[in-house]
Amino acid sequence: MTTSTPLRILILGTGNMARTHAAAFQKIPNVRLVAGVDRRADVLAQFCADFDIPERFETLDEAISWGAFDAVANVTPDAAHHPTTLALLTAGKHVLCEKPLATNADDAREMADLAAGKGLVGMVNLSYRNVAVLQKAAELVADGAIGALRHFEASYLQSWLTQPAWGDWKTQDQWLWRLSTAHGSKGVLGDVGIHILDFATFAAGSPVADLSCRLKTFDKAEGGRIGDYVLDANDSFTLQAELENGALGTVTATRFASGHLNDLRLRLYGDKGGLEVRFEKNVETLRICRDADLKEANWTELAVPPVPTVYERFVAAIRDGAPAEPDFEHGARLQVALDLAERSHLEDGRFLKA
Repeated sequence: MTTSTPLRILILGTGNMARTHAAAFQKIPNVRLVAGVDRRADVLAQFCADFDIPERFETLDEAISWGAFDAVANVTPDAAHHPTTLALLTAGKHVLCEKPLATNADDAREMADLAAGKGLVGMVNLSYRNVAVLQKAAELVADGAIGALRHFEASYLQSWLTQPAWGDWKTQDQWLWRLSTAHGSKGVLGDVGIHILDFATFAAGSPVADLSCRLKTFDKAEGGRIGDYVLDANDSFTLQAELENGALGTVTATRFASGHLNDLRLRLYGDKGGLEVRFEKNVETLRICRDADLKEANWTELAVPPVPTVYERFVAAIRDGAPAEPDFEHGARLQVALDLAERSHLEDGRFLKA
């Protein structure tokens, strides 16, 4: 496919996150949104009207039978990622799938293998890859700027269980489902754990070799429930991990981080220097300490230009054969780590190998 040929994209699932996808794709030259799919006819109709999308289907089967699209943004609920993506790949369509790739490692592996076998672009929307300072940190580590990596600390801090900035979680279904396993939630581990694991392992340039994890669910309502929602999903986790490159570190996340709306932090320490990455209140910072600055522990902030978004990289991978990062293979590796974290907790925090 060349840049002169319009890339036709279908949006599968037309909820709130789909609007982010649609708006991003419409900014890319010669990309056309040609169809939307959602079983909720009213939501689908409004979405297609808002983004001037000509075709609409209430089932994926109808859309595949129609077939006049090249690629798909899969913005369905987590449990639907696996069956819908398999159907799309089988039909020969490229897929950008929302995170997590699947709800278990076996399903994620099947998706990665099918995409590779079909020669199709399969990418996971790990949105913090759009943070330029994270990309730069990964480049610096790979170039040996801080020497051999020895230690890392990563955290994802949210506060919507303690602050009203996110709305009243006790009365709003959009938040309550995230606290209930019966409603499809895997807690903070499943919701943002994949982001902070990717944040750390991508910058470190190495996947998880083994890990130990503890999950915690706090009492938040009388009887542990609000209406139909049993509040049993984990609210915080702490995880120790060794990476394949030998670095040892911690990864944590919580929804009880009062004072932090949605903040990510990463510290990377090598035998020749250190890096600190922050994404807080949508502001990016990257600091480095190395060489002569080590003696007095002086840190220098680095200026970093913007990077292409995941949506731009997806289009470039289809059109030009550019690297499809993060790809389904990476998403499958992350799902292995998430599955291990759940299992480790059930086994009293035992270290498990990936």
